[in-house]
Amino acid sequence: VQLQASGGGLVQPGGSLRLSCVVSPWTLDYYGVGWFRQAPGKEREGVSCIGSTDGSTYYGDSVKGRFTISRDKGKNTVYLQMNSLKPEDTAVYYCAAGAARSTPAAYEYDYWGQGTLVTVSQ
Repeated sequence: VQLQASGGGLVQPGGSLRLSCVVSPWTLDYYGVGWFRQAPGKEREGVSCIGSTDGSTYYGDSVKGRFTISRDKGKNTVYLQMNSLKPEDTAVYYCAAGAARSTPAAYEYDYWGQGTLVTVSQ
């Protein structure tokens, strides 16, 4: 299983970005995909995830109402739409594939992509 994250960049507070995670074919049929982030000096945080079977979703409290996860099986891609961005959203964002169910527990994810940096600043 391979994952490729992209879409990070510099954005002003209140702005939006959409991250993409392209995965190996058939991955989304068997694995849940999660987005995680890690800011300098902080622990890795589960941001959002989507389960493989029913597409159930999870959002961390800090992003609820602002971020939306979605998937396009035809394009082997999982998206993270991030709106109303705040400086505290600044981090390297990673996508990962693992347990079929939607879970924010990083230890349940076996495959990780490289990160994409999101910077929210004036």
